[in-house]
This record gives sequence, C-alpha cells and structure tokens, in this order.
Amino acid sequence: MARAGLTAERVTIAGAELADEVGLDQVTMSQVARRLGVKDASLYTHVRGLQDLRGRIALLAADEKTIRIAEATAGRAGKDALVAFANTWREYAHRHPGRYMATQTPIEIDPELAAKAPGPRRAVELTYGMLRGYGLAEPDLTDAVRLLRSSFHGFVALEAAGGFAHKRSPQQSWVRALNALHTLLEHWPTSREGDSA
Repeated sequence: MARAGLTAERVTIAGAELADEVGLDQVTMSQVARRLGVKDASLYTHVRGLQDLRGRIALLAADEKTIRIAEATAGRAGKDALVAFANTWREYAHRHPGRYMATQTPIEIDPELAAKAPGPRRAVELTYGMLRGYGLAEPDLTDAVRLLRSSFHGFVALEAAGGFAHKRSPQQSWVRALNALHTLLEHWPTSREGDSA
C-alpha cells in the first residue's frame, strides 16, 4: 500500500532534489523511494518508472525556470531584458544543476503531461518575445533563439564542468559575452533564402 500523502508531485520533487545533489543520470527509483521512506513499489502508483520521473522533473524545472525568467524580464526590453533573461538562466543552472540538465536533455515525456505543462510553451513565448524587441522576424527569430540557447547552455555547462581555468573570472567573460550578443542582435544580418556557411 502506498504511503499516505505520497503523490506524483511529491515523488517528482524528491527526484528533482536528488538530481540536484547527485546528477540527473544518477537518480534511481530506489534512491527516490529511500528519500521518501517508502518501498520502491509504492512509487509506481504515482509514476510509471524512471523515464516518466525524468520527464516530470524536466517539466517541473521548465516551469520553475520560466517563472523566474518571466519575473526577471517583466517590463524590460532590449539589453536590459537580455541580461535579466541570461542571468536568471545561469543562476537557475547554478542552483539546480540536476533539474537544469533535465531541461536540456532529450527526454521522452508523456504527451498528456506535456500538454498540461505551461513551462515549455511559456519559455518559447518569453524568448521569442524578448527577441522581437530587437526587431527580428522569422526565420531570423528562430536562428537567434538557437544562438542564445547555445551560448547560454554552452557557457553554463563548461562552467559547471570546471572548463574555465584561466585566471580571468567567468563572470567577467559572461558580462562581455552578453554585451557581444546584444550588439549582434542589434545588428543582426538579414537572412536570405539559401544562406550557406
């Protein structure tokens, strides 16, 4: 019998906390059960298995990160919005490394759960909305979104892995990178059909 008060939400939060402590790839159903003080079998009343749990962690993290970004960027535009967006992204990755990785890892998520989760949709809306402030339209919008995601994720992933060993602080490089991205977005080259490298 499942422990009283155990819910899918509690199981997901326990999994997310564990992911932040040991890494998303190291989370197991047995570890989550021990954390909650229940037998492994009790979890399967609430989540279908490890893949389902990882999907739920990804959706939880997407919601959390998006709420923070929305609050940070509210009423801002241009460089102010870009910096607030980027700093909030990086801060979330620092504070919740396991949850953050769940948002950056291809995970098969239950379509019914995904359809009800506002986080991923809101993240797209916020990102595109911020970039429209730079006067971008498709297909440049999508290209710029991909550039920002690559830049933010690449930086925080290297930072987390200890990849910045130079004496210059990562923070100084981060500020310069955001300044450079702002300049690029203000002077974005117009795309043409058949653009090639």
